[in-house]
Amino acid sequence: MSFSRQATSTLELLKATPGWRRIQSVRGDCDDALAEAVLHEAARFAETVLAPLNTAADRQGCTVVDGRVLVPDGFGDAFSQHGADGWLAMDVPERFGGQGLPLSIQTACAPLFERGCVALMMASGSTRAACHLIAEVADDAVAKEWVPRLARGEWAATICISEPDAGSDLARLRSRAVLRDGAWRITGSKIWISFGDHDMAGRIGHCLLARTGEEIGTRGLSLFLVPDEIDGHRNGVSLDRIEEKMGLHGSPTCALRFEAARGILLGEEGRGLAQLFAMIELMRLQTGCQGLGLASAAIDIAESYAQERLQGGDPAKPAIPIARHPDIRRQLEEARLRTETLRAATLELATVMDLARLEPNENLRADLRALSGWLLPLVKNFGADAGFTVANQAIQILGGAGYTREWPLEQYLRDARVMTIYEGTTGMQAIDLLTRRLWRDGGRGLEVFLERARDDLADCPAAKAGAAKATLEAFEAESRRMAALVDQPETGLWQANAYLNAAWDAFAAWMAVRVEALSALQQSTAGEAA
Repeated sequence: MSFSRQATSTLELLKATPGWRRIQSVRGDCDDALAEAVLHEAARFAETVLAPLNTAADRQGCTVVDGRVLVPDGFGDAFSQHGADGWLAMDVPERFGGQGLPLSIQTACAPLFERGCVALMMASGSTRAACHLIAEVADDAVAKEWVPRLARGEWAATICISEPDAGSDLARLRSRAVLRDGAWRITGSKIWISFGDHDMAGRIGHCLLARTGEEIGTRGLSLFLVPDEIDGHRNGVSLDRIEEKMGLHGSPTCALRFEAARGILLGEEGRGLAQLFAMIELMRLQTGCQGLGLASAAIDIAESYAQERLQGGDPAKPAIPIARHPDIRRQLEEARLRTETLRAATLELATVMDLARLEPNENLRADLRALSGWLLPLVKNFGADAGFTVANQAIQILGGAGYTREWPLEQYLRDARVMTIYEGTTGMQAIDLLTRRLWRDGGRGLEVFLERARDDLADCPAAKAGAAKATLEAFEAESRRMAALVDQPETGLWQANAYLNAAWDAFAAWMAVRVEALSALQQSTAGEAA
């Protein structure tokens, strides 16, 4: 499947997503023709601008010269073009220089860009998320200064949370902000910062958590925008190092030191973590799209190779394509279904997130917010997992050839491995689903999920939907059992990962029916045309 064919496949799945039709009824400017035009132009950009950089950037990597990071050749021009052409800020409000398109269209396009060059998209992803964050919580003057420039790719942004002694445990963050002479000054160290320093943009804004109060835990953490430069001078931000990593070599992962750096308070003091989640949620959805992009590329290579590689069959006759071997067919079908099921899942989630803002009825919006909170950990984690799993399966199909650098599969595998770690590990997603979504929120997202899935499956032929309905019933029973463990938290947390997997199995079973129904319709239409 080429980039163009991937765009076509995505469009067909988008049109088969009920939420997309509802978005069109609420927003009259979003028809299928618009989605088709945007998707195919995104495919062209990804294939011609981004993809040529991918392998070369992996091999060149990043370097540090005079305390600043130099990124791989071509990254600066591509990042600028990605912003100037409007791709970076597709769903950013028009008043800030974005395109104002629904998140659904952005999510449909994102895996194309990630497939093209996932390392470079690490910079675009954090910059786009910062556009939304600053537009939402900053005062008007700051938003008007920063968001349009971020949207155009003239400036860039990062997310700075982790510290040497505080990774996932944000209650132990030590960076401190002090109000001095009318200005906030931030001091501390931050690590694991993607594109924390680079030479692709004129200015970098760090979205940073620092402690402003004496309260312990996450209370007292405030959110700041810390520019790397002010009036052309360094703003107390220096690079300690870039990490030597297994993959994503084109994306510099930086450790930064802040020494009385001037910062701009974003939103309300002491509510930094809650406000930052506007950015984190978008980046978790992006992670699912990253995995989908790599899975799409990997299965395409495996399918093409299996048709061309000749092995086996009657020794008295020419060798046959390995795609005709039953075990290879099984692996190809499994990997393709995993990929397309994930594609359907990302689009389902994106339409839910759109409608959680667009639906006129407040009660329905509340239900959709609960549903998006339920689905997000699933798409984040299993999207990330699919990038690695499908790349791994593709290597198995290619055999020894897949293990060599002659094919990009080994790079996809390396690049994908970290995705179930950053933006919240698998364990964190499991804890979030169990403790926050099931226990604390009373399982409202689960209820909406089961209701929508059953309503959708009711319209499908029994043969296709029967197994999915059974999976939903089993998952509902498991959810009741897990809900009863609220007073036995240690027991519940021990089983949280298994529950996360069960939740994905239920979601994937629902989405697989949609994928298979669409495939059957396409085959029937093709047969009639023939």
